[in-house]
Amino acid sequence: MTEFKETELDERAIKMAKVLSADAVENAGSGHPGSPVSLAPIAYTLYQHFIKHDPNDPNWEGRDRFILSGGHASLTQYVQLYFSGYGLTLDDLKHFRGGADTRTPGHPEYGLTPGIEMTTGPLGQGFASAIGFAYGERFQRGLLDPETPKEESPFYHKIWAICGEGDIEEGISGEAAALAANQKLGNLTVIFDANRIQIEGDTNLVLAEDVLKRFQAYGWYTDEFSFIQPDGSYKEDVEGLAEVIAKAEKSAPDQPKLIKVHSLIAWPTPGKTNDPSSHGSKLGAEAVAGLKKLLGYDPERSFQIDEEALAHARKVADRGLAAHAAWDEKFEAWRKANPDKAALYDRLKAGELPEGFDKAIDDLEATFEVGKKVATRGASGSVLNAIASVMPEFWGGSADLGGSNKTDLKGAATFAPEECATKQWPVCNEFGRQLHFGVREFAMGCITNGILLGSHTRPFGGTFFMFSDYERSAVRLAALMEIPNLYVWTHDSVAVGEDGPTHQPVEHLASFRAMPQLEVVRPADAFETAEAYRHFFEKKNTLPTAMVLSRQGLPVLAETAEKAKEGVRKGAYVLVDSEGTPDVILMGSGSEVQLAVEAAKTLAADGVKARVVSVPSFEWFEEQDAEYKEAVLPSAVKARVSVEAGVAMPWYKYLGSYGKPVSIEQFGLQGDGAQNLVDLGITADHVVEAAKASIAEVQAA
Repeated sequence: MTEFKETELDERAIKMAKVLSADAVENAGSGHPGSPVSLAPIAYTLYQHFIKHDPNDPNWEGRDRFILSGGHASLTQYVQLYFSGYGLTLDDLKHFRGGADTRTPGHPEYGLTPGIEMTTGPLGQGFASAIGFAYGERFQRGLLDPETPKEESPFYHKIWAICGEGDIEEGISGEAAALAANQKLGNLTVIFDANRIQIEGDTNLVLAEDVLKRFQAYGWYTDEFSFIQPDGSYKEDVEGLAEVIAKAEKSAPDQPKLIKVHSLIAWPTPGKTNDPSSHGSKLGAEAVAGLKKLLGYDPERSFQIDEEALAHARKVADRGLAAHAAWDEKFEAWRKANPDKAALYDRLKAGELPEGFDKAIDDLEATFEVGKKVATRGASGSVLNAIASVMPEFWGGSADLGGSNKTDLKGAATFAPEECATKQWPVCNEFGRQLHFGVREFAMGCITNGILLGSHTRPFGGTFFMFSDYERSAVRLAALMEIPNLYVWTHDSVAVGEDGPTHQPVEHLASFRAMPQLEVVRPADAFETAEAYRHFFEKKNTLPTAMVLSRQGLPVLAETAEKAKEGVRKGAYVLVDSEGTPDVILMGSGSEVQLAVEAAKTLAADGVKARVVSVPSFEWFEEQDAEYKEAVLPSAVKARVSVEAGVAMPWYKYLGSYGKPVSIEQFGLQGDGAQNLVDLGITADHVVEAAKASIAEVQAA
């Protein structure tokens, strides 16, 4: 980094960024123009002077990462990507919010636009996930290059973010900020654009506290800079801003940094500067014309380009190439000196599983005993440790429930500075693989999203299924981005017992199955659990997956020992069959599969032929071809029963007109978990009754 001196061409480029942002929203007819107009000098300064990036290679390993947490201000980033030469064109800006074929949607979308590191929209999540990016950088560097001083390593990079008041107001920013300070994430810098405006007006109404003191209390380095001068005038002093950022980097190498910049939204748009209407609505033709006139543009023309200023801005690509070349030299020297680590890096980058992955799971399964009762959370813990033994990039933990979720990795150091060590967790180091999030489910989901996006490592996070509600928005974003986050959700039903209905999930399976691009898996026993994890890592798509696991012990079934390896990956499979065409099909997931097996035996004694179908994952079953689905659930067999300790809603597509659900359609109960299941009708006897009722209806029809 060199001293930043703003030239006339820099000033002209910033003015052009303002005009293009205003034109793009005006042309689209909707959007958020105010922040992109006033953020233009901040974003330009970062892209031109601070962020290490190569527009010729948006996925360059050595790049810094930039996250625009206030995704509604997406034009802030789109214009800088256009200026820098990322392949975005003027036509892309003209097609802002332009429908299915746009590369410039209303909020940035991961995988759609070159140079976009993550999907941001729900406020606060970009901020929190930026902290996950910093987690991922440090852990991956520890895997590949632990001995090299961090700034000399090819795997060291910085994370930059811009946020606004909305991000700061969302509680998720506080959850994650506390962890960032605890972890001493010195490579993270967040610019807080404090324009004091949101949709409902001046933020003094709802954000009266001293934000910098709050972040100082967390343990962040803070500073501030104002474009608003003491005499009330306004000066976009980018040189002064650059000095403050540079000072922060020098002064606080081991602290995350928050720099508050006082700005006026939409400045200098006539009639719209510092006006709430500029936040979420187009500025209007008169205001845009006035802005152009003030900035030296023709008010009658749209999308005007100052070619000389654009060419000047594009020189950042030349600087990127030079930085990339220097990094290549450093990277190649590292490869030659570390052939084993280089082989690991190549495998991680390719997304390949390690040698011995299957064997680790096979060896574990060889220890399972048919008939023995094992909670699937316990089986999951054994599988996580088996995988960790051969997959060094696999790391994770829980939101203060490690012992209950069985997410502790045996012998693993905790990912935290040494001074964080406790009596319970005495071994902490900055490259440890055991994560602790505290009681922060949402932050856990955001941070693990950031880890996935910012590194080649594979994280997981655990909590009680009930508290997945707190994590839900981050889960939805993972599904939208199609990134393979792994959720270990235990205590999956009313069988939790004595903690009462506040801790007993009932509607949760249905609600998460309703989420597109999330794969929900509820294994019946230890064998299904192991095979679920095997398939999660082997499957071709990168969709996030929730492992929904029991607190209570479940019998290890002889049938799953034989059939789970092929059956689980198909989502549903015939676990127990009858001779000839069955009279009824009994379907279940998780802890209720055993009830279906027991009911089938009772029905057989009564001369009723029952097929038992284990359904660990609706989503995996729906991926199968029609022939397989028909073989498992033949359409000719109309009598059907589903059994699951939750609401029946998702099962009706398989039950058909005559099927009967055995389900729970109310909140849970106080009392012993096993008794709760009985009191709420989740029993083999009720499955038998439902089967006979379904058969009777079919016969009557």
